[in-house]
Parts: sequence; structure tokens; C-alpha cells
Amino acid sequence: MAVSRQSGASIMSWTEQVFNYCERGLEPSFWAEPVNAVSNGAFLVAAALAAISLRQDASEGRSVSGGEQAVLWLLVALVAVIGIGSFLFHTFATRWALIADVAPITVFMIAYLAYALRMLLQLGWLAIAAALVAFLYAGSIASNLTCQGPPDAGGAPSVVPCFNGSLGYAPALATLFLIGGILVRRGSPSGRRLLMTGGVFALSVLMRTIDRDVCDVTHAIGQPRGTHAFWHLLNGVMLYLLLSVAIDRHRQSR
Repeated sequence: MAVSRQSGASIMSWTEQVFNYCERGLEPSFWAEPVNAVSNGAFLVAAALAAISLRQDASEGRSVSGGEQAVLWLLVALVAVIGIGSFLFHTFATRWALIADVAPITVFMIAYLAYALRMLLQLGWLAIAAALVAFLYAGSIASNLTCQGPPDAGGAPSVVPCFNGSLGYAPALATLFLIGGILVRRGSPSGRRLLMTGGVFALSVLMRTIDRDVCDVTHAIGQPRGTHAFWHLLNGVMLYLLLSVAIDRHRQSR
């Protein structure tokens, strides 16, 4: 996102509100998206359950080595931060809150991919670096693809992100299925779980994609709600499954 060099313009750009979801519409208030905001609790629940599992391992003398344990706790913490950042975006709905929402998700995807390539596929660091560069490049290309949207107030055609901006998650979804498939061929028990996790993620991406399209038929408590909250709930499940794969992998390797 480009930010003006002039201080006044910079402040305006960071505090400008973003109206992306059905539930908010064009309402600027803090609680304009109550369902979307509260559903971010799914990420906190996922992080809490994974943290309980890690602490239980430690109390039973099954803790992993210091470096591995730090990586697992980092992944758990990132899931919690994802929930906090998403809550900020669905309440403040500003450009700075959008960064708070997107940045932890990006960091988690990079961190978990590096973990999976190293610990699950046993790749070397050079191959991991190349894979991460390719992943980030693919994500950047997919995120910036645009499609023709509905005409604006003047009747001119508009340009919008394809698939409601969900196309940026396609590389992550494809990578999840790819790694899961490789592990299944190797006979690893983590493979089928990653494929199942990919199925949950595919469904959650669908819920994010159709949020605006089904806005008019998703009324509840006197207001359109859309389907974005299901993206949060399903992603909470998906992230917990990813964390559990990592935790269980270390249990099996001891």
C-alpha cells in the first residue's frame, strides 16, 4: 500500500475506513460487524487449546527440545495475534487495522510453511528459501489480480479484486494439498490430516468469497450478515488442526 510522504495525507490514508464486508455495509461505527468481530474468538480458542496441549506435554515430561518448543510456541502465539488483528479490523475497519489483520496471517503462513518443509518434508534450507520466495511471489500475483465489478454511480465499469480478494489464499491452499499429498505417498500419518485441513480451508475460502454475493439472503436480527464469520470459525478449526499436526509430529519423533 502506497502512503503519501506528506504527514497529513499519511494520517488520512492510515485512518481511512475500509468497507469490505456484507455485515458492515457502509456503516462506520465500531460495532457495525458484531458477528464478524466476535467470531474471531475462534482463533483465541484454537491458540488456547494448542497451548494447553503443549503445557500438558511439559508437565508430563514430554516437552520437545528448546528450539523446537520455541517454534511451536511462536506458531501458537501467531494464531492468537491473528484473532486480535482480525478483531481490530472488524471493529475499527481502517487501513491501519487492515495491516494488523493481514500481517499476522502472512507471518503465520510463512512460518508454518518453513516449519512444514523442514520438519515434515525434511528439506534443506536452500530449498526452503527458494520455496518461500516462490510462495510469496505467487501470493503477490494472486492478490493483485482484478476483475470487472459492478458499474459505479456514474455507470462506468469498476475494477475489484477477483473472488472478493480470496484469490490471494490460493497458493496457501494449493501448498497445503501438495505437502499433504507428498506425505501421504510417504506413508506419514500427518499427510491425511493435512489433506483434511486443506478441505476445511477450501470451505472457509468459499465462505469468504461469497460473503457479498449472498448478502441479501443472509439477514439475521434485522441486518444482513453475510458469510465472513464462517471464514473465521472454519479458519479457527483449520489453524488448530495445523498446530496439532506440528505438536503431534514432535510427540511421535521422541
